[in-house]
Amino acid sequence: MNYWTNLSIEFAQQRNYLDQLYKVYPITPNLRRTIPKNKENKVRKAFNDNSNVMLVKELLELDLFPIKDSYVAYLKRDKSAIDRNPQTINRIAGTLFQMGIEEIIDKCTEPKETNRQIGPMFKRWIDKGTIGVPIIHSAENFLNYADNCIFNASDAEMEKFARKYLGFKREKGIDFIAKFNNKYIIAEAKFLTDMGGHQNAQFDDAVRTMQSSFEDKIVDNAIIPIAIMDGVLYINGSYKLYKYLQNNPEQIIISTLLLREFLYSL
Repeated sequence: MNYWTNLSIEFAQQRNYLDQLYKVYPITPNLRRTIPKNKENKVRKAFNDNSNVMLVKELLELDLFPIKDSYVAYLKRDKSAIDRNPQTINRIAGTLFQMGIEEIIDKCTEPKETNRQIGPMFKRWIDKGTIGVPIIHSAENFLNYADNCIFNASDAEMEKFARKYLGFKREKGIDFIAKFNNKYIIAEAKFLTDMGGHQNAQFDDAVRTMQSSFEDKIVDNAIIPIAIMDGVLYINGSYKLYKYLQNNPEQIIISTLLLREFLYSL
């Protein structure tokens, strides 16, 4: 197992890992979504008029559809399909009428999922200056800065820099680019809150970025791709993620909480 990965596991299993991690990812309950009053009135009217088509159409205009149904995403993207598929509309509307209007409104105003808060938190933590080097938000200034520093900008800007100067090939936003001791460090940052499904896909995504070749780089500096990951992957057991850590010692997968020590060790 990689040295820094092993340290991350030890930190997670032996110290106040979650207490410290909260400083990076301060997850808080989300406020409920709101529906503009005119939109809510239209939904209520469609319900009171027993109009299957209008009820589904009005609800498709909201951020959150009140039921989980595999056909809803298609209808959201192709409104013309509503009139061509009356049986599907009637089936969905039947479930909605069975719920009742108050439950429909309640479901449409549920808070956003916690996982959707996580993305920007890492970059906000970086901007606090915790690493102890200048945080630069301009690609040109970062490229020309002679000493240790971190480039922190939008995912798109950082991807553009990585593709142009570091030979990065993936069409994927980047969470972390730093320059330490004349080396470039590049990574995606992930907080895996559970195992399986979407969380495993997040893990694979960060690994693929780390495995990029960076062959056509313009800069002369060495490039060190890593994966900055936290969460359940450090729990010992026969889980897929933990086994990956054990079986790939050449890859640097590291907790955010050890990132500073890693950078200064280069």
